[in-house]
Amino acid sequence: LLKQIGVAFDVLPLRAVPGRMDVVEVPNAGEAAVDFAQRMAMEKAACGWRAVDARGLLRFPVLGADTVVEIDGAILGKPADRTDAEAMLARLSGSVHRVHTAVAVQHETRFELRLSSSTVRFAVLDASAIARYLETGEYLGKAGAYGIQGRAGAFVEHIEGSYSGIMGLPLYETAELLRTFGLVV
Repeated sequence: LLKQIGVAFDVLPLRAVPGRMDVVEVPNAGEAAVDFAQRMAMEKAACGWRAVDARGLLRFPVLGADTVVEIDGAILGKPADRTDAEAMLARLSGSVHRVHTAVAVQHETRFELRLSSSTVRFAVLDASAIARYLETGEYLGKAGAYGIQGRAGAFVEHIEGSYSGIMGLPLYETAELLRTFGLVV
């Protein structure tokens, strides 16, 4: 998606950072979905910035993002397993949910954050449609157990908001954010 808007970037692998602290993607007790998405994006950007510092890399801005699916006030994160994914998809079936994607950028001590929230209406899914989707494995690592850019796009009756935000990186907000750091987008 960054390439789509003309942003040159490098992926910053974090697993190779000695003594690295993982970002624990678990909501705090009572934490609202929007707050959780924003906290995760900020923590991911901060973790990336620490990696830049620890590795002595060129000090370019670091971007972190996080997407959270919310239905009836409940946060649907990444499914733990196939059974969890099946339960999430059954819950989304025939319902309206919200997708919140936060994008954070850190450069030195400066942090900036943007949020995109969209509404998604799913068609009613029968057990066989859910099972066929789960067979694809596309649900793995996806908030709410689906990726709109894949086969689950066929489940979506209507969206209101940012398609790219639902995918995991809202392009308008990201470009706006990068411009605040002097990057031409």
